[in-house]
Amino acid sequence: MGRPQQPGTDAIGTLDLLILSRLARGPMHGFGIAEYLHGVSGALHVEEGSLHPALHRLDSQGVIESTWGVSENNRKASFYKLTPRGRKQVTANISAWQRMVEAINRVLEPLVS
Repeated sequence: MGRPQQPGTDAIGTLDLLILSRLARGPMHGFGIAEYLHGVSGALHVEEGSLHPALHRLDSQGVIESTWGVSENNRKASFYKLTPRGRKQVTANISAWQRMVEAINRVLEPLVS
């Protein structure tokens, strides 16, 4: 049995893509991002232990930036927004995601017909 292969260059961090796509709609604090993803999907639960490292990673990559603000429940929170680089990346990532989904569907299609 062979070793697992490294993901291809089209492999995208799903959580990163979801965060970036939410922030393409406007700035939001971390808890709000998690609530939005759950509300829209009806199924996705993003835990703090996954969300905050992803936000910090995206910030260090220069695709998002954060500022302090006050949330709707009057609490101090970091608000995140896309940088110009992030706007370009989210568009590219969505295209790559769609190509990946199409490829996976071509593999699965014979099994569900």
